[in-house]
Amino acid sequence: MSGVKMLGLKLPTDPRWVNLAEKDLEEILTDHAYCEQKAATNCISLIQKYPDKKEMVRALAPIVDEEWSHFRLVLKELEKRELDLGYQRKDEYVNKLLTFQKKGGSRDESLVERLLICALIEARSCERFRLLSLHINDDNLKEFYHGFMISEAGHYRLFIDLAKHYGNEEDVQKRWQEYLDFEASIMDDLALRGDRMH
Repeated sequence: MSGVKMLGLKLPTDPRWVNLAEKDLEEILTDHAYCEQKAATNCISLIQKYPDKKEMVRALAPIVDEEWSHFRLVLKELEKRELDLGYQRKDEYVNKLLTFQKKGGSRDESLVERLLICALIEARSCERFRLLSLHINDDNLKEFYHGFMISEAGHYRLFIDLAKHYGNEEDVQKRWQEYLDFEASIMDDLALRGDRMH
């Protein structure tokens, strides 16, 4: 079964993306490092904003550690290859996703929106890590990205489960489908770039 079907994504990544990504490993590893860093800080932000959501705080606290350890793993991979961590770039994909977020709802509704966006980012990351783990020419990187793929799949599932926990399950499922449709339109519009994880 393809990664897209497993994750519910409506549009698969163009298979040429892996070829573009491996042409400049410094660029893709830099972007990957910052994605892990942002994932950790996003979990911290959710905990800070919703400390009363005990189940979520309990679930996300270890994810903060995991994402930060992933950041360190990517740094280590850069150093091993004598490559440099570059500067952080704007994430056009995430910025476009955020425009779809409903504004002005209740506190719980806002939380569900954030959790669904997190789930979508993790799902797309998982799909791309899967492609790298299958098709990149470097065997060490195949194994490297296989580990990230498994981790992101678990995070995707966790964020979906949390959204259903804090929202009405039927409404959450409907909204998730709307996000999947919107995400497919983003993927269709974005230029294919080998220096970006998304």
